[in-house]
Amino acid sequence: MAPVSSKIGIIGAGVSGLAAAKQLAHHNPLVFEASDSIGGVWRHCSYSSTKLQSLRCDYEFSDFPWPDRDSTSFPSYTEILEYLTSYANHFDVLKFVRFNSKVVEIRFVGDREATDLTGKPGDYPTILPGHPVWEVAVQTNHSDTIEWYAFEFLVVCIGKYGDVPKIPEFPRNKGPEIFQGKVLHTIDYCKLQKEETSQLLKGKKVAVIGFKKSAIDLALECADENQGPEGQPCTMVVRTLHWTVPHYWIWGLPFHMFYSTRSSQFLHEKPNQSFLRTLLCLLLSPMRRGASKFIESYLLWKLPLQKYGLKPDHPFEEDYASCQMAIMPENFFSEADKGKILFKRASNWWFSKEGIEFDDDTKLEADVVVLATGYDGKKKLKAILPEPFRTLLEYPSGIMPLYRGTIHPLVPNMAFVGYLESVSNLHTSELRSIWLARLVDEKFKLPSVEKMIEQTTKEMAVTKKTTRFYKRHCISTFSINHSDEICEEMGWNSWRKKNWISEAFSPYGSQDYV
Repeated sequence: MAPVSSKIGIIGAGVSGLAAAKQLAHHNPLVFEASDSIGGVWRHCSYSSTKLQSLRCDYEFSDFPWPDRDSTSFPSYTEILEYLTSYANHFDVLKFVRFNSKVVEIRFVGDREATDLTGKPGDYPTILPGHPVWEVAVQTNHSDTIEWYAFEFLVVCIGKYGDVPKIPEFPRNKGPEIFQGKVLHTIDYCKLQKEETSQLLKGKKVAVIGFKKSAIDLALECADENQGPEGQPCTMVVRTLHWTVPHYWIWGLPFHMFYSTRSSQFLHEKPNQSFLRTLLCLLLSPMRRGASKFIESYLLWKLPLQKYGLKPDHPFEEDYASCQMAIMPENFFSEADKGKILFKRASNWWFSKEGIEFDDDTKLEADVVVLATGYDGKKKLKAILPEPFRTLLEYPSGIMPLYRGTIHPLVPNMAFVGYLESVSNLHTSELRSIWLARLVDEKFKLPSVEKMIEQTTKEMAVTKKTTRFYKRHCISTFSINHSDEICEEMGWNSWRKKNWISEAFSPYGSQDYV
């Protein structure tokens, strides 16, 4: 039976998949979503307490503002799902989505001779060549039946989070199998109902491995379940510290003043800058370090980081530049003060029968161990991509080299949306979906493969110089410049504000790209 043929296929109906489907709607794309609902990580990787890390006005589509966009509260994950559902209904995107349709394999059926995998000078293939380039195997409704579809162009929006947990490796006979208690990853915790999470945590000695947003939220949920004299403390096992912020104000100044305006980003290095601009960045580096120190001084005053041994050794700027900054829930440290949340710094640890052992010869008794150790998005991609394209994901820097955060120069007729990080990933995905739609419609052409590789290499070099946590494709310190280049490539004016004062000193967001 011949595959069902269509022009464009989209894998995933999370935030990025919805943005891509809306911008490519005039091509009637087919969107495959493995689950029974839209929302991606907001649907499948959220706790009851999970909230957005930014304000509503910083996390909205350019043509679909939040109804209460000026509210200063952080919306819950249920509010975000309602917003995404309203967006999908408003623009009639759901008609493209096939739910309970899991992509299990992708085959390349294009012209191999015309596909250059060496990075030598050459042109990227025609976006819509008029014949299938990829075949996609889809498993529907968890059945054994596989249906095949053929596409001229494929947009991958399965993201870096969810589905595949990142599990630490342990020495022989020191893994979860010898632990007498219960071990689960945060992805398993997210699947539990409220009553089940309460039963799991209440009165139990819980160890949470990690100190990022999911770990912090989980430790707070554990503390809430263990109020009263009978309640047990939750211990966070912390390997790498990162800066956390209580809100978006620093000593009475709005946070965006420091990193999200054109003038503030002028202090930071960016790709494609001239020698004089590089020299100026060097001369302005004391101001850049001063801004970081200024923020750190507020955080150390506002939060008891030193009291609990949670002050990172690296500058705040490095966490911001690698998209590692997290918002600390308001009552987190009050629970720590009550002894409901404890902290254990450890470089290495492993399981024992009773709990966890550390490399400093200390032990921690536990009934439950939750691994808040992240997700392996690369593994998800490698599971479905064929060779030789799968090998192209083994990039030494840890970052997948995507031109404009979207096109891999050596993977033909395929785009990746949602793999580039910034302060607002929704805005980042939407703008690149707009760019992608104009590319598909031949409103502009891509540069040569060699030029695209050169551009992505420059971006990775900037990130590597800015932060030790460079193995994340994060553009937060040069996001406006990145958007400028995208606008110029699309034929738009890169300066989006009404006057030069706003251009220099007001933050950029999705509403600037209407």
